[in-house]
Amino acid sequence: MGRLVARTQGRGFYPVGHWLDDWLAEQGARDGELTVFLRHTSASLTVQENADPDVQDDLLDALDRLAPEDAGWRHSMEGPDDMPAHVKTVLTGVSLQIPVVAGRLDLGTWQDVYVIEHRTEPHQRSMTLRYLGT
Repeated sequence: MGRLVARTQGRGFYPVGHWLDDWLAEQGARDGELTVFLRHTSASLTVQENADPDVQDDLLDALDRLAPEDAGWRHSMEGPDDMPAHVKTVLTGVSLQIPVVAGRLDLGTWQDVYVIEHRTEPHQRSMTLRYLGT
């Protein structure tokens, strides 16, 4: 088991795959599966394209259309972006299971693992890591 903290600078996609690969190397991982769990309710995890940043911008725009700030949310104690962030997290998820082959994440050529920050302010996002394998 391990822990990784990603510091965000507000709304956006933050690549963490390289940190996960570094952690796997420290563990002496070879072949198995990595579970990554994000310990927050207003940010999420995803595997997504890493080649064209327009994809990430389009996804952020799509999530904003699905959960806009001005939708009349009841929960607003932490600001107008908080409840929409919770909805976006429900839609995108906080846990990933990723195959590990030869000590590295078995991602496709154009893929990376991202923390998606749904809030406008910077945050520290904590992930719990668990590797099972050889």
